[in-house]
Amino acid sequence: MRLGGRLAGAVEVLDDIEKRKRPVADALKDWGLSHRFAGSGDRAAIGNIVYDALRMKLSHAYLMDSDSAAALGHAVMYRQWGFTAETLAAELADDKFAPEAPSAEMMKAFAERRLADAPKHVQADIPEWTQASFEENFSDHWLNEAKALAGRPTLDLRVNTLKASRDKVLKALERSGAEPATIARHGVRIPAGEGASRLPNVTAEISFQKGWFEVQDEGSQIVADLVFPQEGEQVLDYCAGGGGKTLAMSAAMNNKGQVHAYDTDRKRLAPIIERLKRAGTRNVQVHESADSLAPLAGRFDRVLVDAPCTGTGTWRRRPDTKWRLTQKNLEERLAQQEEALASAAHFVRPGGYLIYVTCSVLPEENESQVYGFCEDNPEFEILSAADTWATLFGSDKPPPWSADMKTVTLTPASTGTDGFFFCLMGRKS
Repeated sequence: MRLGGRLAGAVEVLDDIEKRKRPVADALKDWGLSHRFAGSGDRAAIGNIVYDALRMKLSHAYLMDSDSAAALGHAVMYRQWGFTAETLAAELADDKFAPEAPSAEMMKAFAERRLADAPKHVQADIPEWTQASFEENFSDHWLNEAKALAGRPTLDLRVNTLKASRDKVLKALERSGAEPATIARHGVRIPAGEGASRLPNVTAEISFQKGWFEVQDEGSQIVADLVFPQEGEQVLDYCAGGGGKTLAMSAAMNNKGQVHAYDTDRKRLAPIIERLKRAGTRNVQVHESADSLAPLAGRFDRVLVDAPCTGTGTWRRRPDTKWRLTQKNLEERLAQQEEALASAAHFVRPGGYLIYVTCSVLPEENESQVYGFCEDNPEFEILSAADTWATLFGSDKPPPWSADMKTVTLTPASTGTDGFFFCLMGRKS
């Protein structure tokens, strides 16, 4: 397919997402199934246009004076793919599959409008109701922080040190453009690319099948490292999900001690079994029910609560969720977080640590939760992450967002990662 056909396909998918209010992945999959003549490169390019459009949906619509699928698709070409109105028109001139050109009114708006005149939440490409939370969390820097969440994400990998070194993985993925991560000690990064370029399918690599690395955002790697599990300790990953942080902590402990993985949603936990086998871990116990955990109350050195959250820190990767998020969703997550913290706290031994993590950048889910928890549970106190950060990453790396290095927030703008919040709490003896 030529660019015209790809753009037309993206417009179809964007229109489907808007009309049926469905996840972008489902819409793209269905489009591919009904257009089997499209090759993998075509599907990847169409996916890029769709994701780019959704990341900057509000600002695209403002500049085009239209939020139609066609307007968004063309705005991607003009603003993100390097075309001018003239060069794009020339590219599509003899392509019978190209979508209809934008109206004269749209092109006039695009030529005359200035994004600086738009409302701030439009400039930021975030839902208007979240602006106050961004302002509270990031003060005068909130606009830059929000804009960074509208960029393309890199492909990040974590080297499994139980089976390989970072140099070994970098050599195996050399043709993919792999390079060392900036902060994460065992991280590998493949740049995002531009336009129609697609990221490599690293899970098809023999080195992945051998368990040399896992796909994991650098921010997720960093917060797993900050848990700072030690060899011989008993560690509980209370909201383990698919097991990414469980695997990272197991490797950090060199298979010594034990990591217990639990999640209230058994379906989310299911993939961990295959991942553990591939990684060569021997110190992980998977718990399918709360009953099996109950006898271990008060016995863990460290308990990680990777809490359910709005996922605002992952908006680069899942931009469609940005436009589906509601105040009600946030309130539901806040209740779930409080419940998870209260339940997990029972498993921390005196003198042990309770660690709270989210992939959100909203203060309601982060600082407000941990300070409120410690107020209600005075046997716990918030401890500084500064020393652990310095020990693990040194002082020459991009610093996280933090007023005092007690709690820290990772963001695309500050650390070049997804958005993550980290807080370490100690239980008094």
